Amino acid sequence: MLSDKKVWPVLPVVDMKRAKEFYTAKLGLSVEWERESGVLFAAGHDSYLFMYERAATKADHTVAGFLVDDIEAEMADLRSRGIKFEEYDMPGLKTVQGIAAMSPDRTAWFKDSEGNILALVEFKD
Repeated sequence: MLSDKKVWPVLPVVDMKRAKEFYTAKLGLSVEWERESGVLFAAGHDSYLFMYERAATKADHTVAGFLVDDIEAEMADLRSRGIKFEEYDMPGLKTVQGIAAMSPDRTAWFKDSEGNILALVEFKD
């Protein structure tokens, strides 16, 4: 069964060198390994992101979310590294200073160097 197996997002990138720079310098992830097929980044707590090179694609949905304890602190850190958070104003979803309150949880979205949409997610008990 897959219920006890690890799973990780797989993201397409147009320029692996640019993506590696973004994920290491901007997000602070480390390269776990590199192979001809792609690069695996370690994201902490036994989590990973796998990236492979391919032609440009258009992601119009969240491809990965990082679970955080303090969304404002994480956003401040990422903003200091040049990350711009998305603002949304649509039925059922509105952000204020980049954060959508989806009671009781909160989420903020940003794009990587390749246009993939990533999220910070703060779950409240």
